[in-house]
Amino acid sequence: MVKAYQTFKNRNFTVLGISLDKDKNAWAQAIKQDNLMWDQVGELNDFEGATVKLYQVEAIPSSFLIDPQGKIIARDLRGEELEVFLNKTLAKL
Repeated sequence: MVKAYQTFKNRNFTVLGISLDKDKNAWAQAIKQDNLMWDQVGELNDFEGATVKLYQVEAIPSSFLIDPQGKIIARDLRGEELEVFLNKTLAKL
C-alpha cells in the first residue's frame, strides 16, 4: 500500500487507514514504524466496531477502493493487481 500511495497520491488517489487495534500506543507505534504517510483513524474495538460491521470486514488487512461517488469499485487488491487496477481506473478520472 505504501508503494501504491507514493505512486498514485497525485492522481486523485488517497488512502485512509482504519485501525482495529485495541492498544492505541501500539497502533501509533506501528504507523511510525511503517512510515504510513496517509490519514489514520482508529475505532480501537477490534472486530466489534461499526466500520467492521458496515463493510463486512472478515480479516485484516482488508482494503476497499471507493470512487469519488462513494461506490466500492474493488476490494482486497494488493501488489501488482492493485497497481494495474489503479493505472487503468485513474486514467479514466
